Amino acid sequence: MTLNRRRFLSGAAVLMAAPRIVFAQAATHRRFVFIIQRGAADGLHTVIPYADPAYARLRGALAIDPASAFRLDGTFALHPALAGIAAAYQAGQATMFHAVASPYRERSHFDGQNVLESGGSAPLKLKDGWMNRLAGMLPRRGAEAIAFAPTMPLALRGAVDVASYASSGLPQAGDDLLLRVQQLYAGDAQLHALWSAAVETQGMADRKAAKGRRQSPAELGKLAAGFLARPDGPRIAMIETDGWDTHSAQNPRLAAQLGNLDRLVDALKQGLGDAWAHTTILIATEFGRTAAVNGTGGTDHRTASAAMLLGGAVQGGRIVADWPGLAPGDLFDNRDLRPTLGLDALVAHACAESFQLDPERTGRVLFPDARTDRLLPRLLRG
Repeated sequence: MTLNRRRFLSGAAVLMAAPRIVFAQAATHRRFVFIIQRGAADGLHTVIPYADPAYARLRGALAIDPASAFRLDGTFALHPALAGIAAAYQAGQATMFHAVASPYRERSHFDGQNVLESGGSAPLKLKDGWMNRLAGMLPRRGAEAIAFAPTMPLALRGAVDVASYASSGLPQAGDDLLLRVQQLYAGDAQLHALWSAAVETQGMADRKAAKGRRQSPAELGKLAAGFLARPDGPRIAMIETDGWDTHSAQNPRLAAQLGNLDRLVDALKQGLGDAWAHTTILIATEFGRTAAVNGTGGTDHRTASAAMLLGGAVQGGRIVADWPGLAPGDLFDNRDLRPTLGLDALVAHACAESFQLDPERTGRVLFPDARTDRLLPRLLRG
């Protein structure tokens, strides 16, 4: 079901060059996963407005043949590489959002990601991240959060304590060394607790991941699901993906990127098992790309894009789009998909419904400068 303008207003040691994972732990059976697409993913290439009369003209050689895509309704289709996500949509477990943007309107990846992750209205305005503030709103037990990353992503930096664990290029420590360190720390209450937590975290990660090779999206999804599916595991996760900056050769590059994303989500679903029914996954990027193709078979940095919400908890099978159109007079700055839905509003509503929080308070905490958008329908199942 499309909500158009009229209806709308009515693992620890297996990272090795792979995307990085961040977890926070909360006393709830619900799971919330944020997959960030770093590099500005092209929403017009992902959720394709094939019925818009201007689409094929603007896209030229980049235009996706709707006969090869997964038609969602009479207006939009999913890229052919997103077979698993298309199946989730047909099962009522995925909702697509289009013409979505954060408050940022310039073209810097660094600044755009800073705004998206901090929840601020401008780059560097806030020093902590909306996911950390979300973790602070939840009843918690044990370790508040853990990041499997060389550096902590901004979205999870803040007042809630977050540990980090990154892989090393050094050979794996032998059992004898580990035993000696354990004995060394045995008499120190603080260091012994930290060491025990680190050893437990190491044990949770999949030790079968081969050293020295890039972790596949399926392995990454399986690893993340292994943490999230545990009864005592984390309930908030962030997964970073990159490679979405397609200034040239966009067709083959995005086909590969979207295929990887689809395999990542499928592995999450399979690994979560029964916990999938309580899971919400948000997929979003820092900004969109030009509506028209450039001279090198790609697109450049611009404004609105698409976002996805999927999982067993999602009330899906819908497209939420106050669609602005792609005709020359409809474009933002004469070259961009015009933003009609705030990404901050989508995030706040999804988080509030996921954890049964007050929506207005959640919006104020996660996005202090944002205007509350009341036009969104209910996103999750009751």
